[in-house]
Amino acid sequence: MKIQRLIAIAEVVLMLFGASLLLAQGKMLQVKGSDTMVNMVQILAEEFMAKNPKMPIAVLGGGSGTGITAIINGTTDVCNSSRDIKPKEMNQAWEKGVKPLKFAVAVDGLSIIVNEKNPLAQLTMTQVGAIYRGELKNWKGLGGADMKISLYGRQSNSGTYTFLQEHVLGNKPYSTDMKEMNGNAQIIEGVLADEAAIGYVGVGYVVDKTTGKAMKGLKVLNINKLEKDQAFSPMDKAAVDAGTYPIARPLLMITNGAPRGTAAAFIKWILSDEGQKIVEREGFYTVGGKYQAENAQNLK
Repeated sequence: MKIQRLIAIAEVVLMLFGASLLLAQGKMLQVKGSDTMVNMVQILAEEFMAKNPKMPIAVLGGGSGTGITAIINGTTDVCNSSRDIKPKEMNQAWEKGVKPLKFAVAVDGLSIIVNEKNPLAQLTMTQVGAIYRGELKNWKGLGGADMKISLYGRQSNSGTYTFLQEHVLGNKPYSTDMKEMNGNAQIIEGVLADEAAIGYVGVGYVVDKTTGKAMKGLKVLNINKLEKDQAFSPMDKAAVDAGTYPIARPLLMITNGAPRGTAAAFIKWILSDEGQKIVEREGFYTVGGKYQAENAQNLK
């Protein structure tokens, strides 16, 4: 048993050493950024490399902000981002001679989640914004139990943090009471353990892949833009595609100019029927309509 364990450790060390050597030689495509996208893109990379063993890829997280900084500074080949690049970042890129080019590789219904014991079924975007700004502090005021609302969110380098702040909080600051978590998985763990909790995560993290339903212990809230509107679930693909679910967003890969070599092959494969089936399998949605047209234009 000890010999087998030593052999296994040696194999892992050799694999990591080999990957580090390839990165140092510039032979391994480096993809960095969004934590919402990292699991999905790692799986996509594994399946792509199984078909293309001479095109190695390393996928790292760290947040969309980290990925965008890396593409601007030339320390990654591809940036994963769950938010759009900001004008300030675009200016920084152009100043350095970097020409960011965006590809929507999946669509996310950003999900507002609570503990399954919470009696509420839906909220408006206005209510979600007021909760996260700290203006609504008790579930009782929303028709729930008499409990102080426990806020779970992301850190400021997260694209999801920025996206929610811009599209739901009206660009106003988050409540100082919000617990800033490192990733989607930590938010889910917090909400599962806390009856008073509310959190926000990518839809691919709340779907139980065996049942296609919400993960046990969680409740995914329906959201409407205005109180008079019908509320929709982020797990309703038709609502996300139609734009009636109000907190949907594209998940982006960003390159410096038109991608070449492994980067181009990988992105094209993700956008193929085969790649998009994996995107769906991982709980996110396929790209269509205007995103397909923009992707085709940028791949020319």
